[in-house]
Amino acid sequence: GAAAAAAARMNCKEEDDNCTDGSSNNTKKMLKCVVVGDGAVGKTCLLMSYANDAFPEEYVPTVFDHYAVTVTVGGQQHLLGLYDTAGQEDYNQLRPLSYPNTDVFLICFSVVNPASYHNVQEEWVPELKVCMPNVPYVLIGTQIDLRDDPKTLARLLYMKEKPLTYEHGVKLAKEIGAQCYLECSALTQKGLKTVFDEAILTIFHPKKKKKRCAKCHSCCTIV
Repeated sequence: GAAAAAAARMNCKEEDDNCTDGSSNNTKKMLKCVVVGDGAVGKTCLLMSYANDAFPEEYVPTVFDHYAVTVTVGGQQHLLGLYDTAGQEDYNQLRPLSYPNTDVFLICFSVVNPASYHNVQEEWVPELKVCMPNVPYVLIGTQIDLRDDPKTLARLLYMKEKPLTYEHGVKLAKEIGAQCYLECSALTQKGLKTVFDEAILTIFHPKKKKKRCAKCHSCCTIV
């Protein structure tokens, strides 16, 4: 309670002196964004590259400490808390402890790791539906810079696999009821800002899940 509020105020002050709403003296509520997905799909690099505006060139921890960043979307400032999780099975018991009070989930897979794509539907969506059934989620394809990387293509070819396309992502997003599909590269930062802008938009304007969604082709693509 009070300690958390004090911590939020401290984070808020560190991030931006103008973080309080002009209409009141209350500290802005920190929005909680939790990133999930298989190990080694680049979740930590995604968060570190965005939070620090630079790709981590050296040591990358399994999970990084959560960050609070101030993001302006549509002329409004928001304090966004970024929470990393470990995708490995060893963390299956611990991971859900970071889920309470989440406002939006980012479910990540690597576009050059077909197993991580399949596990979105096999593992990650079921886990979120059990733990946090009412929280919206966005599907994120990571590591798009590796789609044309010769070593990566050779490794996939050896396994009789190919990189996943944008269309694969859109299809999966529809199947799992994600708010939309976005893809990015933590290395080049292509598409990176859009991921977190969309996370904030999703918190405030979640798309209602329609029972019959045959015509809503636009619901899973950003035009």
